[in-house]
Amino acid sequence: MSSIAWIALGSLAAWLWLLLGQGFFWRTDQRLPRRTAPGSWPYVVIVVPARDEAEVLPESLPSLLRQAYPGRAEVILVDDDSTDGTGKLAQELALRYDGLPLTVTSPGEPEPGWTGKLWALRHGLALARARRPEYLLLTDADIAHEPDSLSELVAAAGSNGLDLVSQMARLRVTTGWERLVVPAFVYFFAQLYPFRWINRERAWRTAAAGGCVLLRTDAAERAEIPDAVRQAVIDDVAVARAVRRAGGRVWLGLAERVESIRPYPRLTDLWRMVSRTAYAQLRHSPVLLAGTVAGLAVVYLAPPVALCAGVFGADAPGDTVAGWAGFLAWAVMAGTYAPMLHYYRQTLWLAPLLPFTALLYLLMTVDSAVQHYRGRGAAWKGRTYSRPEAAPDR
Repeated sequence: MSSIAWIALGSLAAWLWLLLGQGFFWRTDQRLPRRTAPGSWPYVVIVVPARDEAEVLPESLPSLLRQAYPGRAEVILVDDDSTDGTGKLAQELALRYDGLPLTVTSPGEPEPGWTGKLWALRHGLALARARRPEYLLLTDADIAHEPDSLSELVAAAGSNGLDLVSQMARLRVTTGWERLVVPAFVYFFAQLYPFRWINRERAWRTAAAGGCVLLRTDAAERAEIPDAVRQAVIDDVAVARAVRRAGGRVWLGLAERVESIRPYPRLTDLWRMVSRTAYAQLRHSPVLLAGTVAGLAVVYLAPPVALCAGVFGADAPGDTVAGWAGFLAWAVMAGTYAPMLHYYRQTLWLAPLLPFTALLYLLMTVDSAVQHYRGRGAAWKGRTYSRPEAAPDR
């Protein structure tokens, strides 16, 4: 057989394994577990780190202030050295909307060894812990919550003995590029961190989605959050790992009533979103980068190439094998992607385009490595975290 036929057969074998052996990552049924209202609703403090978020705050912050939570709750917004009036706007919104109490504070520029978001969280969590709440809700400034979101999260945590409950917010999908790239982002994340595996009581792999994390306060203290993860660029996964290492139970699933409102209208916007952390996910390892590029090429790009070889080179038996193997691998690939497209309410005709989307992600990952070695690293809103300095001893 031809070399392309062997590659296509390898791709098909990989897809059959992904279909059945990777925690059924492609299913989208991991939603909040069973929930029973507690007899006494615990006290919750919501902490929102915000840097230059004046564009999205008028929609996201009121959704927190208007939470229909039966117990005591309040909001702390940490203005992370914004230049667009984020803090002042938050105070104006609190006056305009009659809801949960709001505190706006600012920690100043991060100390060496801290990424900006975790530095803001450190300041917000210190204020929150002084109030002695039972739970902390860590949520991003671009996340909008339905009025019962906090109640549902708390009920799920209490009913199932969970220390961390995280929902992956439904991302905005409006423009053509968002339709092409965003559902695949969540699909690839679930493939890397299968939710079913994470939600096992004794899971060896864990993760969280930073846009919506409900955390038991005593679990955060045992895990030394955020100090234990102060250098993390991918902070949500680092927080979940720290909680798990400290003996906590973690749950992660897809959100039904929590949405990100941040727009990514152009390909360049989506490119920056992915590339700023892609190489950090690979631990800045050239070996892992090479393996990832090769894996993406074999698993995602080889099937359509092999199918074309089979159609246009059918005189050779090897090309016929390549064509059939490529077709079957591409069909399994599209079939596993269809549930995520359905979750995002997108046409299933996008499923066969996954190889093209995977090519974009491959290029974004390579670009992430290039930016890292140029010293630009994980750039975000005027800050760059290429190689964070060591934090001083506590």
